[in-house]
This record gives sequence, structure tokens and C-alpha cells, in this order.
Amino acid sequence: MHEMALTESIVELIEEESRKQGFARVRVVRLEIGALSHVEPEAIRFCFEAVAHGGIVEGARLDIVRIPGEGWCLDCAKIVGVEERFGPCPECGGYHVQVTGGEDMRVQELEVD
Repeated sequence: MHEMALTESIVELIEEESRKQGFARVRVVRLEIGALSHVEPEAIRFCFEAVAHGGIVEGARLDIVRIPGEGWCLDCAKIVGVEERFGPCPECGGYHVQVTGGEDMRVQELEVD
């Protein structure tokens, strides 16, 4: 499960920021996960509770925002919603869609004390 390693990296990133910025507690972690990122939000939520135990993020609420997939269709020259990689354009049915969004995962915001 690569979600455990990803979650550990997120917590390490937050702990590093706490040392830089001097906050002592994290109340909310807002995480963006793209629909095409191959990251399962519920697995991240499960791993977050385990990884957070005993650290600065223990007890923090994890808000996950799903970012839809987006692409540029070369055939119809439109920005379209993308449900899967290599799928057809929902507008024209063509298969020349270049993914332009929804692949990333990032910490969007922290609420801290």
C-alpha cells in the first residue's frame, strides 16, 4: 500500500514546517487528491490516523478535497473532464486527450495553533 508511505511523507512535511514556523499543534490538514493520482482517499485517511499517533498532527482533522481529472482534447480543441487515462473525450469521442489536471496530491492548507 503506497498510501502509507505517502501519508508518512505528508506528516514529515508538516513536522518540518512546524519547526520552521514554530507552531505546536495542527488542528486541520486539508489535502487535495486528484482523481487521476492513483491515491485512494480512504486509505490515506486510515493511514493518517496511524501515522499521526504521538506526533504534532495527532488528533487533527483530515479534510480531503477531490480534484476532478481534466484534459485537453486535441481533436475538438476543448478542455474536458477526464474520468480515466486514455479514455475517450466526452465531447467528441476522440482518443487524443492530453491530461492537464487531476494527477496531483498536495497539502492545500493547515490550521495550526
